[in-house]
Amino acid sequence: MDFMKKWGILLKALAIVLVLLGVKTLIFFSGYDTIPINPVLGAFITGAIFTIAVIFTGTFTDFKESEKIAGEMAAALKALYNDSIVIPLEDETPLATMRGHIRGLLNTINASFMENNFNLRAINHAMDIVTDDIRALGKLNVAPPTLAKLRNEMGALDRLVNRVDVITRTDFIPAAYAVAEIATGAVILVMLFVENDRYLEGSLIFVFLSLMLIALVMLIKDMDNPFEFQQGTSADVDINSLLNLESYFEEREAKFAKK
Repeated sequence: MDFMKKWGILLKALAIVLVLLGVKTLIFFSGYDTIPINPVLGAFITGAIFTIAVIFTGTFTDFKESEKIAGEMAAALKALYNDSIVIPLEDETPLATMRGHIRGLLNTINASFMENNFNLRAINHAMDIVTDDIRALGKLNVAPPTLAKLRNEMGALDRLVNRVDVITRTDFIPAAYAVAEIATGAVILVMLFVENDRYLEGSLIFVFLSLMLIALVMLIKDMDNPFEFQQGTSADVDINSLLNLESYFEEREAKFAKK
């Protein structure tokens, strides 16, 4: 799995390039490679690469932002859980109930990620249950600053959840994908007919350039939704902080059960 995450896109791109190389070979030996190498051709290829690089930079920025989301979610959930431990109540039943609902919220979020179906409705329902627990604590005269802190954590969690929902539902400027695909296709089409006296030299240049462009376009599309798991993708964010939090909560609950 780690091998495919690292090399999967390049291998897929290489398969496409090998097919194109067959076409290039046919064109070369048929004598149809008639486009001369000149400064205009170089400027055209440079412009296409620059365009794809700009689109890649924009997608990469969003991807780096997405990498932070799982950690921030885990921090908010852990803060909610630990705050419920330190609240001083004679009857701790409401706090134990709240901790159970926080674990349920975490399980719902993780299930949505792992099933590649970010169910915002189910997550909102689980968050509403925790909000009701906070409201119940208010009726038990818990200090207002503590309630405010709990609500702040819920607000932060709500923003993160909705951010993930937007990322999974939307694409990064569909017109940008069209530009990248057209630029890549145009460069490859021109390179197929570029005149070159030596077959090996021309083929190597064609393979490396086509491989780079095709792999970049495939990577951009893969990075556009960084929350696709177990789908043979290569660019997914790490959600281990959320998955490991389940074990942390289980260990904490086991300690409470021994008391």
